[in-house]
Amino acid sequence: MTQQAAHRALIEFVRSSAESGRKCVLVITGKGTRVVSEQSTERTVGILRSMVPRWLQEPALARLVIGSRAAFPRDGGDGALYVMLRRP
Repeated sequence: MTQQAAHRALIEFVRSSAESGRKCVLVITGKGTRVVSEQSTERTVGILRSMVPRWLQEPALARLVIGSRAAFPRDGGDGALYVMLRRP
């Protein structure tokens, strides 16, 4: 998914989930495949993995979102987020 398409999909998913009365949803971002070297260490970085938390704080979603946190390993670990939603 492109970054732009993922952004639109996230907005629609969070909005429809909140309207349906869901309290918590799982957003899978993937872990990313780009390797970045920093101070003699390498790590993988995913664009969606880094952008989704920012998008959740934008005005379109911030009014619906209480918070988010990394998922447990069984639910995707570093490649997924639990997003807690406000009641409508």
